[in-house]
Amino acid sequence: MNKHGILIILSGPSGSGKGTIVRQLLNERDDTILSISATTRAPRKGEEEGIHYYFKTKDEFKKLIKQGAFLEYAVYNGHYYGTLEEPIRRLLNEGKNVILEIEVQGAEKVMDHRSDLVSIFITIPSMGELKRRLHDRGTETKETIEMRLEIAKRELSRAFRYDYVVLNDEVPLAVERIQTIINAEEMRYFRMENYILEVVNNA
Repeated sequence: MNKHGILIILSGPSGSGKGTIVRQLLNERDDTILSISATTRAPRKGEEEGIHYYFKTKDEFKKLIKQGAFLEYAVYNGHYYGTLEEPIRRLLNEGKNVILEIEVQGAEKVMDHRSDLVSIFITIPSMGELKRRLHDRGTETKETIEMRLEIAKRELSRAFRYDYVVLNDEVPLAVERIQTIINAEEMRYFRMENYILEVVNNA
């Protein structure tokens, strides 16, 4: 069966656990790959070039924008983030599901221009829990945490744009919910149409 991959958008507030969920999901699915974004922000501890992000200067990023190289790009918290289009197209054609772990602003740009995707918003049990998670990171100042909480409120108000909303109360449960979504989406008729035609034609 000729399987075309699914483009999956996964968004949520900073501290919602997106990264942890994606890592576990990738460990469980051989057919799913995380798209590597480009960004102008500095690497965090443990982040590597070409594995977590493509780290660019603002001048380099702006040059790529002019070349039309991005599927989407956005400015978030003072930094540019973007998804290079060509690698996404190649992976989907190879039958791989591709996850875009991107901010809401960038996600909406992709949703405005593409309908062949599945969008998932990761939400948190409460703002109090989100504040605790951000604090426990130990990487944010009090002022930064308050700023991220305000951003989170705005992002939560845009959850209606997404196909699915998944609560991350416990990571294994959140991953299981996303697995259910992907498995169901793979069986939609428009993704199974070629298979049906092959069965009919070879009858």
